[in-house]
Amino acid sequence: MNRVAYLGPEGTVSEEATRFFFRDEACRFVPCRFMSDVLRSVAEGRADFGVVPIENTIDGSVHAHLDLLVNGYDLPIRAEWVYPSVQNLIGYPPERPSDAPYAHIRKIVSIPVAIAQCRLFLERNFPEDLDYEQVASTAEGVRLVRERGDPTQAAIGTKLAAERYGLTVLAENIADHDNNYTRFVLVGLKPYEGKTSDFHKTTIVVTLPEDYPGALHQVLSAFAWRRINLSRIESRPTKKRLGSYYFYIDVEMSLESVLLRAALEEIGAIGAQVRVLGSYPSFNYA
Repeated sequence: MNRVAYLGPEGTVSEEATRFFFRDEACRFVPCRFMSDVLRSVAEGRADFGVVPIENTIDGSVHAHLDLLVNGYDLPIRAEWVYPSVQNLIGYPPERPSDAPYAHIRKIVSIPVAIAQCRLFLERNFPEDLDYEQVASTAEGVRLVRERGDPTQAAIGTKLAAERYGLTVLAENIADHDNNYTRFVLVGLKPYEGKTSDFHKTTIVVTLPEDYPGALHQVLSAFAWRRINLSRIESRPTKKRLGSYYFYIDVEMSLESVLLRAALEEIGAIGAQVRVLGSYPSFNYA
């Protein structure tokens, strides 16, 4: 039975997405307090795989997690999937069914990102003096609302969190945009042998030579003339000196392809450093 570590506590979007991806497999799920704990548990053999959210439709890249993948732990990417991040209003229902559904709520307990993603719903349904309390995760907000037992407080989080902590979903899917998806990657020291996909991706990190003018153009040209599609290219600081960056690149092709291997050889020939983070099946549930 695989042990799968995810960013906790219980009831987070990460747990919901992890359980969805492994829904047909027997697994033991391990919540971790920090993303570094997720990766460390895999590196030290206390978990077989770790789940890392790396990109969101609304908020973009999760830079801290990208940097951990590149600089923190040498754990290959084994799979990728996209999962909807659905936010719900969670708390205690009004005392009488005839009452306005949210009139009793005076405080929202959640993370800043979730509050920002649900701004229109909150402005339409609550007064301007609504109080907000920031916590470390949406699941922690739900847990606190349950622990306090105060019906004037509510949280924003997953249905899974509402079930775990015995609270009511007062309003479903309250985010401003209905296309709020998060991209997760599965990392591990051993191959993933579960689901199969006809679509594969390869993630590489490229560091350009300092004395080669036009090196980035040369790198991109190696893919362009071979008609290899790049679904993502992002620069991040190497943390070595000011103005030094690496490029995180997602390639829509398996490393088994002769075309991709030739492109990587061409990039290496100009003196660029190329590191393969993984070549893996990709699943899109959007």
